[in-house]
Amino acid sequence: MNPLRTHSRVLTASLVGTAVEFYDFYIYATAAALVIGPLFFPAQSQAAQTLLSFMTFGLAFFARPVGAVAFGHFGDRIGRKSTLVASLLLMGGCTLLIAFLPTYMFLNQWGIGPLAPALLCLLRFGQGFGLGGEWGGASLLAVENAPKGWEARFGSAPQLGAPLGFLFANGLFLLLGLGLTETQFATWGWRIPFLASALLVGVGLWVRLRIGETPAFREALEQAPPAAVPVGRLFRDHSGAVVAGIAGVVACFAIFYLATTFALSFGTKTLGYPRETLLAVQLGANTFLALGILTAGWWADKTSARNVLAKGAALTALIGLGFGSGLGSGSLFIVFLTLAAALFVMGLTYGPLGSWLPTLYAVPVRYTGISLAFNLGGIIGGALAPFGAQLLAERGGTAYVGLFLTAAGALTLMGVLGGKAAREARPALSPVI
Repeated sequence: MNPLRTHSRVLTASLVGTAVEFYDFYIYATAAALVIGPLFFPAQSQAAQTLLSFMTFGLAFFARPVGAVAFGHFGDRIGRKSTLVASLLLMGGCTLLIAFLPTYMFLNQWGIGPLAPALLCLLRFGQGFGLGGEWGGASLLAVENAPKGWEARFGSAPQLGAPLGFLFANGLFLLLGLGLTETQFATWGWRIPFLASALLVGVGLWVRLRIGETPAFREALEQAPPAAVPVGRLFRDHSGAVVAGIAGVVACFAIFYLATTFALSFGTKTLGYPRETLLAVQLGANTFLALGILTAGWWADKTSARNVLAKGAALTALIGLGFGSGLGSGSLFIVFLTLAAALFVMGLTYGPLGSWLPTLYAVPVRYTGISLAFNLGGIIGGALAPFGAQLLAERGGTAYVGLFLTAAGALTLMGVLGGKAAREARPALSPVI
């Protein structure tokens, strides 16, 4: 087959999957910020509804490491391609089912209102479980097929799914907000983005079924049989790298969910910005995320992924010092500049991950290693970010919100520094468990 065609298919397959991932997660994040609380927790105060809504959002992050171990097991034993197809099916199926969930008030007519949030939590867990194997597999699909010297640029391709998925999700919610009344949106309009995810999943499956296994995985199988329990071998030989990897991904998650989910909720409910206006501001700022990812991929191939990630982490800590003040400035232009700067820096921390994390782990446990590190780091940087920022804002104002980013940047910088030591300390050749 033509190498150019092969590379195009690989990049498309990795990009589409992560675009679906971020679309699915962000449509829920947006719904959580706008309607999930009143629809599924109606007996609570507005502040309690928001916190409970963000807790359901965070639940999927706790399911992701479980999915990372499960899908990583099969990804390291039977291959990247089949595992990626399975993760996309599970993730997409749960997202679609959320569109058909009955609300608390509807079920409460029969005295079973609490079943509504219970079903919501179940589907969020399933969604997170499927997502646990998605990013790691997509990144390996790109990096393990990359030509020499192009690893970082190929590795940044799945990361471009983040701004693409955000664009689809945010744009659709913006169109719905412009075309529907508040009552229509709250009654049925919020379900449309969840229904539309089926189209993206269909495209992703079509592309992934047309690609082959990665050369690195085939070569590893020729040298030795796969580990019987990849996660066991991972923690035996790469425990330090797992810790470093977890810390290394915290900053990108923290920036993304503070600049999107928290900013949308806080901006509309506390600062009083119209929902459509703030969505449009975020949509514009999202282009800087794509620019940051492209910059990081090129820069990392010229220097190293480690170098770019370290600089991105340091900039995250600096951005945190002014993030809260910029968000609460009262000027939409300053809000835009704040979000654009934060998302560009996110690109510098997110873009190199696809090529940096695989260097920490040997091929036989690489799927499990990068998936577990990415998703455990997501709990710290993603699941806790909107919830923690909301608490900080209520107790100390917006100035305190940026402290979360500063801490996240410092933690990622420590992970980058620790990653080199962990890589050098791992066994050069270890027997298969």
